[in-house]
Amino acid sequence: MLGRHSKATGRRSRRITALTVGAGVGLGTLLLGPAAQAATAPAGPGAGTSAAPAGSDPALVAGTPCTVTAKACVDLATRQSWLIADGKILGGPVPIMPGAPDQPTPVGTFTVQWKDPHHVNTQGQPMPYSTFFADGGVAFHEGSLQRYSEGCVHLSHDDAVHYYDVLQVGDEVQVH
Repeated sequence: MLGRHSKATGRRSRRITALTVGAGVGLGTLLLGPAAQAATAPAGPGAGTSAAPAGSDPALVAGTPCTVTAKACVDLATRQSWLIADGKILGGPVPIMPGAPDQPTPVGTFTVQWKDPHHVNTQGQPMPYSTFFADGGVAFHEGSLQRYSEGCVHLSHDDAVHYYDVLQVGDEVQVH
């Protein structure tokens, strides 16, 4: 609204007043639009990073079901996995054996939590070259490719060593 000392003359002044009063919102919101709103939005998680437009997904890595942000990708349906660097396949596909139907490998996006080359689980079973990525002790590790795991992702010896060497704490793991 114009102050009492303003000389409101002309059509533009009346329009601004009408929009401001009629819409019940501030002048900056109406006149500056979405760009100004984004610039004045409070900082939150992800502030300072560019996000993809609403409704679009980050690009998939060719030949995988995973996005370019993944460092490791698992496709449970085809029982394959890949290592990815900078949106390109670094290794794979390699064969995997997922969790049994009653103890499935969790699906989602995770991060590598910790690693142990000589891990032994609570039942006393060895899990060589474990790279843990999900709660409950779920890891990539050396294991049988003919027998289901108890929720982990079994890899051959050579692949388990490779995943252990390449993946670092904090790296993104996507399981589809």
